[in-house]
Amino acid sequence: MSRYETMFAALKGKGEGAFVPFVTLGDPNIEASERIVRALLDTGADALELGLPFSDPVADGPTIQAANIRALAAGAGLSAGLNLIRRVREDYPDVPVGLLVYANLPESFGLPEFYGGVAAVGVDSVLVADVPLREGARFAAAAQAAGVQPLFIAPPDASQERLAEIAQASQGYVYLLARAGVTGTEGGTARPAGHVIRTLKEAGAPPTLLGFGIAEPEHVRAALDAGADGAISGSAVVRLIEEHLEDEAAMLAALGNFVRRMKAATRLTD
Repeated sequence: MSRYETMFAALKGKGEGAFVPFVTLGDPNIEASERIVRALLDTGADALELGLPFSDPVADGPTIQAANIRALAAGAGLSAGLNLIRRVREDYPDVPVGLLVYANLPESFGLPEFYGGVAAVGVDSVLVADVPLREGARFAAAAQAAGVQPLFIAPPDASQERLAEIAQASQGYVYLLARAGVTGTEGGTARPAGHVIRTLKEAGAPPTLLGFGIAEPEHVRAALDAGADGAISGSAVVRLIEEHLEDEAAMLAALGNFVRRMKAATRLTD
């Protein structure tokens, strides 16, 4: 079983959904970023979604765009990010770790070299945020050849046929958008689409995680009530980093409190 399969099975057995935080690797610098990642795991995150710093993150709103700028300004890049994951993987061997990237990054390194490199440090999945399903076949093939699970995004307004194709092409989980647009709580409250989740499941999709606009425990609970298997929170996490750039101890405490609250909302039996 993959790490995702093991995680979802274990959570189902406990009557829980998954809570997955997102951060940009290297934000605000590579040393602090590693302490942030470890704090997220130590306070209850079930898995990680990590962004590699990129100069033009078109799917992200201003909060995560700023995180990319901070990380790049601090000198974080692919090698530093993968080395961080390698160190974390040594201490958290069972936690699923996914990467969110933009197409130019794997293209610039070469798909076999990129996917081979991320597999070597223990990355489980890669989501190429700016590559739609119809153009993602060669990315998915390179990922699978390296033993990495390809992920695809399910938009809330996708047709039944498109959702069936996403269900078949995705491994690990399906990243389900709560709404159209870019990441961030600025775009409105998350609204889980129950009919989209049902269509994906009927088409044989792996578990679904709802993202975009997940900022409060009630958003997590609403996602699970709609049939999702968990939720991903990015901008709300990154904003806590941004708000505490001058006080790392306060930053880690705030992140830990946030993760505990969001994780508690995944416990369906509470």
